[in-house]
Amino acid sequence: MDMEIDEPTNGTSSSRLAPIEEVKPTPKQIKRIAAHSHVKGLGIDTETNEALPEGAGFVGQIAARTAASIIVDMIRMKSMAGRAVLLAGPPATGKTAIALAMSHELGDGVPFVPLVASEVFSSEVKKTEVLMRSFRRAIGLRVKETKDVYEGEVTELTPVETSESSGLGKTISHLLIGLKTAKGSKQLKLDPSIYDSILKQRVEVGDVIYIEANSGIVKRVGRCDVYASEFDLEADEFVPMPKGDVRKSKDIVQNVSLHDLDLANSRPQGRQGDVTNIVSQLMAPKKTEVTDRLRSEINKVVNEYIESGVAELMPGVLFIDEVHMLDVECFTYLYRALESPMAPVVVFATNRGTTTVRGLDDKAPHGIPPEMLDRLMIIPTMKYNEEDVRKILAHRTEAENVQFDEKAFDLLSRVGSEKSLRYALQLIAPARLCAQTCGREIIDLGDVERCTKLFMDRSESLLKAEEAQKRLAEKNSK
Repeated sequence: MDMEIDEPTNGTSSSRLAPIEEVKPTPKQIKRIAAHSHVKGLGIDTETNEALPEGAGFVGQIAARTAASIIVDMIRMKSMAGRAVLLAGPPATGKTAIALAMSHELGDGVPFVPLVASEVFSSEVKKTEVLMRSFRRAIGLRVKETKDVYEGEVTELTPVETSESSGLGKTISHLLIGLKTAKGSKQLKLDPSIYDSILKQRVEVGDVIYIEANSGIVKRVGRCDVYASEFDLEADEFVPMPKGDVRKSKDIVQNVSLHDLDLANSRPQGRQGDVTNIVSQLMAPKKTEVTDRLRSEINKVVNEYIESGVAELMPGVLFIDEVHMLDVECFTYLYRALESPMAPVVVFATNRGTTTVRGLDDKAPHGIPPEMLDRLMIIPTMKYNEEDVRKILAHRTEAENVQFDEKAFDLLSRVGSEKSLRYALQLIAPARLCAQTCGREIIDLGDVERCTKLFMDRSESLLKAEEAQKRLAEKNSK
């Protein structure tokens, strides 16, 4: 198609620059900042195999991180069978962060399943069932399959509507979708059920997708890199335009957990129109237990896949916090689960010293029976010093995109070292809101002082409660 180009007249060149306007971040650009989103790994020196004083978002805990890196190497060498790890130390010493960093070191796609011990005690599901579900969530399976697919950049997405004979409204009869690759393009006519999957994945023109020819399963790969010059660069992952024909054989890698396979195979597969099966599914309780027989059958199939090279087992990390809350029955179950050939890496954490084992009258270190302690590799974590606290706060303010002036940051660091690191971390967000209320983006000393007066730390709250209890006792004695 010919295009007309306006040429400059009177010998002048069109050298005027287009006006530049600032584009405010779209809602898609605003990312949720988690408590440990700044932690990317253990921060180990590749030459000495020792933890760096500061690396991969981690600060301090050099001995603990070095020990954790040795555990990671043992996992890769498959030398952790029947054993687990215990992170023992005071509160706010990075126990959860170390467990998360271990999963990062094991590679992409490795599951990380956090569990608080009190979650085990459910009124609907047995304790052992909750533990088994968590175990199987933490065991990943990477399945490699060669499938016949349609793949390309979406150039057209048109749902075709048709009027119902009853006159009540319109329904989608089929979906027209255009796919383009570097070699050619095709227009496909799809079933309306596939349109629901496309809507759920928010597929739009310019996205790269593939559709399995046999099952009709749609997978959004990302945004085509042709659109990489858009302003919202952080909002999506850009991928190159597919090469070759639109219809092709493609090696597809899918990551699932054993728990996903359990649920997929435990659902009743009723026939369409089978009223009995439909009603039974509606009346079934929300939380049902998967039988051991079904799990054994799934394990058998998974082992066959692994032996044939179709799938690869990826043991993840199961992190059980506040392990002293488990009772003797849970520990007895864990003895057997840890020795299973399909067991994840189990990392316990506790901040207790010698305490009573739940279900027994005996006291034991960390509230863990001696039989279980013998199976644990214990890594101690130490309280952070003032310099480490300052560095950690600097990492968090950078991750949350918050700016402090020098005096305000000095006060925040002092609060973190004298009172609690977690308390200081929790003051960052309200201090920013106080500054924004006053029309400032940089937090000053007054903002931090105001937040320390509005929000008490743990020790101050305890002191206030004791004073109130003392006054109440004096009043009752009169």
